[in-house]
Amino acid sequence: MANVVVVGSQWGDEGKGKIVDWLSERADVVVRFQGGHNAGHTLVVEGVTYKLSLLPSGVVRPGKLSIIGNGVVFDPHAFVAEVGRLAELGVDIGPDRLRIAENAPLILSLHRELDAIREDAASNSGTKIGTTRRGIGPAYEDKVGRRAIRVMDLANTETLPAKIDRLLTHHNALRRGLNQPEIVPEKIMDELTSVADRVLPYMDKVWMLLDERRRAGARILFEGAQGTLLDIDHGTYPFVTSSNVVAGQAATGSGTGPGAIDYVLGITKAYTTRVGEGPFPTEQDNEVGQFLGERGHEFGTVTGRKRRCGWFDAVLVRQAIAVNGISGIALTKLDVLDGLDEIRVCTGYVLDGELIDYLPASQGAQARVEPVYETLEGWKETTAGARSWADLPAQAVKYVRHIEELIGAPVALLSTSPERDDTILVTDPFQD
Repeated sequence: MANVVVVGSQWGDEGKGKIVDWLSERADVVVRFQGGHNAGHTLVVEGVTYKLSLLPSGVVRPGKLSIIGNGVVFDPHAFVAEVGRLAELGVDIGPDRLRIAENAPLILSLHRELDAIREDAASNSGTKIGTTRRGIGPAYEDKVGRRAIRVMDLANTETLPAKIDRLLTHHNALRRGLNQPEIVPEKIMDELTSVADRVLPYMDKVWMLLDERRRAGARILFEGAQGTLLDIDHGTYPFVTSSNVVAGQAATGSGTGPGAIDYVLGITKAYTTRVGEGPFPTEQDNEVGQFLGERGHEFGTVTGRKRRCGWFDAVLVRQAIAVNGISGIALTKLDVLDGLDEIRVCTGYVLDGELIDYLPASQGAQARVEPVYETLEGWKETTAGARSWADLPAQAVKYVRHIEELIGAPVALLSTSPERDDTILVTDPFQD
């Protein structure tokens, strides 16, 4: 059976939630393999809107098993709150529907506090990254520093105090340097014990569970968060997230081998957006950007922050296809371009007078690149809600085909609205 990895091919916010939800009908297991509750996915199912941040998008589908892998930094209190919000919408997320990796590191209140302190200080110095202030980066730092408290530690209150002491030896030294009051161990212990009973029923050996399901022929869908240009190694560093978001992380972040991955689907918006600070070569800080933002409802699911908007950047997507080994793309939000007289597409950059076909890794060079555009004819007819190629205007089809040529990858899926069923299937990624 085919297993599929879904990744964002831009700066995130490409519409992965809807595509993962749509694909999960064909999957048996949906796995979240990196990031934390800084990622946001909005699903619209039969007129009901679900806003997810930590839970895999497959949780809204009955009969599917969802998994939070070890590559995720897990905020237990955010988890309990999100499960509660879904319960209010009639979705019961019990341990039979969701499993959490026992070795996933926890996000604690001290991580959120440190994140906010640093971001405030950076704002004053003009070096702000634009984090969500949810403790993601500091939690990953503790994981790499080998002092993280993990899900499995909630089950052993005898060893937990020593782990908390080790963690606070590091964090209280940081806090003293930042002129912040120290944290007493009792605060962290109370924070963890108050939520342990709500989390532990979901704990599992995820690597073993996935191996069993894969050997039994289950179809597995690996769900990424954020986008390739936010990857800690391959993104617009330092304006990136704190995890690897590329397709290769699906194996590491879930405990399965890379040979289990059969198809990589890159979710790609028909234009470009990004949230937060950092370079954005095709950004349109003008009427076009305002049009795209208003028509596309470009506000962050988690933070509500307004997204910066610009024209489609084929250079970035080509780079994402290479880094991820993308097999095909799901092109989203085509309907946002309806009504434009002309549409521009970035095909290359000029850097210090030289034409290049990649985004340089240097922060300084990224700030200096100038986009090279070509102009395409727009269309006046609507594409919203189209469910077949025959429903699309001729110029819209030409736009899609031209994007395929520019990025060197086929369109496997085409999304024409937030609704689950407004999707044109070209190639089924799960096809055996």
